[in-house]
Amino acid sequence: MLRTVQDERRIRASRMASLLLDGRPAAGRTVAGVVEWFGAMQGQDFASVLWSLGLRTGLRRDQVSAAFESGVILRTWPMRGTLHVLPGADARWMLQHLGARALRGAARRREFLGLAQADADRAADVLGEALTGGRAMTRAECVAVLEGAGISGAGQRAYHLLWYASQKGVTCVGPQRGSEQTFVLLEEFAPPAVQLDRPAALATIAERFVRSHGPVTAHDLARWADLTVTDARAGLSEGQGVLRRPFDGRDLFVTESQLDTLAEDYTPPSAADLPARALPGFDELVLGYRDRTAQIDADSERRVVPGGNGMFAPTLVLDGRVVGSWKRRELARTVEMLATPFTRIKPAERRRLERALEEFALFVGKPGRITWSDDEGDSPPS
Repeated sequence: MLRTVQDERRIRASRMASLLLDGRPAAGRTVAGVVEWFGAMQGQDFASVLWSLGLRTGLRRDQVSAAFESGVILRTWPMRGTLHVLPGADARWMLQHLGARALRGAARRREFLGLAQADADRAADVLGEALTGGRAMTRAECVAVLEGAGISGAGQRAYHLLWYASQKGVTCVGPQRGSEQTFVLLEEFAPPAVQLDRPAALATIAERFVRSHGPVTAHDLARWADLTVTDARAGLSEGQGVLRRPFDGRDLFVTESQLDTLAEDYTPPSAADLPARALPGFDELVLGYRDRTAQIDADSERRVVPGGNGMFAPTLVLDGRVVGSWKRRELARTVEMLATPFTRIKPAERRRLERALEEFALFVGKPGRITWSDDEGDSPPS
């Protein structure tokens, strides 16, 4: 646990810079460059990851969406059994070295669904053959192909079989078709593969995690990448440019540029110097850490992740700390946003948060209307 307010502010300021949320000019940043910086970004909610990338690049939604057309970045299930955005050239080694635990745990799920290992392997083969030649198919089309081959997709079976084919490196999520995601062959869609052995893979993911999230602990990395703590420590010990520094009674891992923020004579930016942010759900500011106490208190975390069910609500951030949540409803010509503070927000702070919400309206290219509520259960106005 962090012991002082000053310690917390140092950690927050450093993490805001690492997460590319500290207000430095985004000019010149590309979507692919930001994804490579992070190594992987949570991608199960496509709308949320588009906004995460838009925030960090300054690009509009259609520009960010276009970056998913070529395979330079793509979505698949490299770790935690969850969809992520990652560089296409890294997909194979990440699936091999970070996805193994999820695959091992899938046997129990198949038993529950009444599927055999042979069923899952055959489904991957069937999808691989159907997608050969640059084809892209929606989920419904993939399920129809499986049903035609005598493989039932009833209930949750379809999702598991589609997940399994991607987890095995046969398929991945391809370009959107309207509002629907498609599946394509990973080998055809992604750029030429980068090959890494396990020690190099652990070192690489550690380097990227520290530079994009630091300061962090080994337990933060273990949770984020679905590694054992032993593997996380091995990667951190070999990661290029990764430094270990005792801080507040524990080991923190940082890069050289983050090191100064831990010094006793370091003065973190004032609250007004860090930009207010309206972050999407699943953003790495909250999701990317096991210990989130620097960014969010326990009561607020329960409101952002209700029931601890893995669903992360969009957040309002001041001074690198979560102070509320927000909802959006996009209409044909406008986007309506409801802001819910978790604590008392001063008028000047409210104006800063409204400017952050207006950035989202600019991102989607529609006029925004902002309403404030102290009732988390309220809905955006009609």
